[in-house]
Amino acid sequence: MNNPFSLEGKNAWITGASYGIGFNIAKAFVGAGIKNIIFNDINEAALERGLANYKEAGITNVKGYVCDVTDENAVKALVEKIHKEVGQIDILVNNAGIIKRIPMHEMKRAEFQQVTDVDLVAPFICSAAVVPEMMERREGKIINICSMMSELGRETVSAYAAAKGGLKMLTRNICSEYGEYNIQCNGIGPGYIATPQTAPLREIQPDGSRHPFDKFICAKTPAGRWLDPEELGGPAVFLASHASDAVNGHVLYVDGGILAYIGKQP
Repeated sequence: MNNPFSLEGKNAWITGASYGIGFNIAKAFVGAGIKNIIFNDINEAALERGLANYKEAGITNVKGYVCDVTDENAVKALVEKIHKEVGQIDILVNNAGIIKRIPMHEMKRAEFQQVTDVDLVAPFICSAAVVPEMMERREGKIINICSMMSELGRETVSAYAAAKGGLKMLTRNICSEYGEYNIQCNGIGPGYIATPQTAPLREIQPDGSRHPFDKFICAKTPAGRWLDPEELGGPAVFLASHASDAVNGHVLYVDGGILAYIGKQP
């Protein structure tokens, strides 16, 4: 191998990669020479927005599909369609996710289940759908987008933390069950990322002060800042490439050091 970080000749399916973390991982894969990016989203409107984002970024080797990743039959049908229209799936990134910030005692069972269905059950469904072909080839990469909530609790995110904690253990179990087939399953645990969704939490307040949550995050992060979405690209390329062939069942936390830090003394 001249370049163990190269993704040349590979196809990657990234769920929910119309924008945000998944989209930035796709851009990093393109930079590493990926042959094809495949992504899906929940409906046609979301898919079209995603395709527009790829076009604006100058990415042409991309194929988009409408698919609800919580629907087992739909996922199986999509995997068959990808095999016919694009080719084998060398890399799966389970990126699609949601969060509902509701105090646990106010959360309805249906709301809890919706979060766990998208954030935990869907990665199981998608992984189970791609594993058989990876077993036949004796090669494959699965990357689960975990969270700091795979390790920590926080107010109002009981469903999200339960799902992401479960996703950490699903990552380890896929490693345990399929490592002998040269399939590596690892996770990425992002810290607090500067995205359009978190922009309101970083806005300067009317009195000129920083948002309280902005100050809280920066104080808890040794890096002293929010992270750029593009900073997840390098770790994703590593876990998708031959450079990580001996890394399995691991969650790589890209968090600016939050999980290592107790915080400054008052």
